[in-house]
Amino acid sequence: MDIKRNAANIVSVSRIFVAFIAIGVFFIDSQCSYIWALALTIIAFAMDGVDGYIARKFNQSSDWGAVLDILGDRIVEASYWVVFAVMGWISIIFPLICIARAFTTDGIRSVALSQGMTPFGEKSMQSTKWGKFICASKFMRVSYAVAKVAAFVLLIFAYIPGLSYDIASCTERVAIILAWFAISFCVIRAIPVVAESGKLFK
Repeated sequence: MDIKRNAANIVSVSRIFVAFIAIGVFFIDSQCSYIWALALTIIAFAMDGVDGYIARKFNQSSDWGAVLDILGDRIVEASYWVVFAVMGWISIIFPLICIARAFTTDGIRSVALSQGMTPFGEKSMQSTKWGKFICASKFMRVSYAVAKVAAFVLLIFAYIPGLSYDIASCTERVAIILAWFAISFCVIRAIPVVAESGKLFK
């Protein structure tokens, strides 16, 4: 494999493993391990922007790259929601919504891909202006990403062993509010995919 020509795809896949390492570190109950988990989580989500930048900068955009990017997003996001719920930090409703939404949208998008359409870009399956805005606009994508990353980072921070109760409690409340914003964006961004899916089955 030509590493240089596939740099964006390599970053997309690599961030899954970075996230898994971060998640594994959660189960080591020490202040140092949680700080490492926090740093690796930030790196994992920063890599989501890096792969897109590399793809655009070096003209490595492709349908396969778009699929890998979404695949990475789903695995990383769902893994964090599930582990947070397992650890009792959030309600089980968060990973259930995330996973149900992922199966729904990605199932529809797989049909669209078989018909030559992509989730984003010039061949996007979204044909309406409101659909393109909700699914693909920079504002919606950045808003969703910021809410999600902030919620995840603050949740980890709130449970660092040795953190004072007042700081931990305040941070946790803010993180839960942001988590609700993130999961709401998750659902809202799925609406156009479902609403415009009828054309795929005619």
